[in-house]
Amino acid sequence: MTKDLSESLIEFPCNFPIKIIGEAHQDFRKIIASLIKEHIHDFIDKTIESKNSKEGKFVSLTCTIYVTSKRQLDLIYKDLSAHPMTKFVL
Repeated sequence: MTKDLSESLIEFPCNFPIKIIGEAHQDFRKIIASLIKEHIHDFIDKTIESKNSKEGKFVSLTCTIYVTSKRQLDLIYKDLSAHPMTKFVL
């Protein structure tokens, strides 16, 4: 039996962790929080976990967000990935 690829393996709604790796810039965390808040208005940016790279050139942010649909999650990924300071979104 073949699974329809348009179906999601994630059951919505759910809490979903997203990792964003980008330039270690003083505003990066604020920018990422702002992009997420465009989709999830009650997102609390104090919940963002951050870790700097060894050389301090990059920062990894982990944001656990409450998403209600695959479409919402896809739009968040798209916006986070499109920002010029973002290197990867996992």
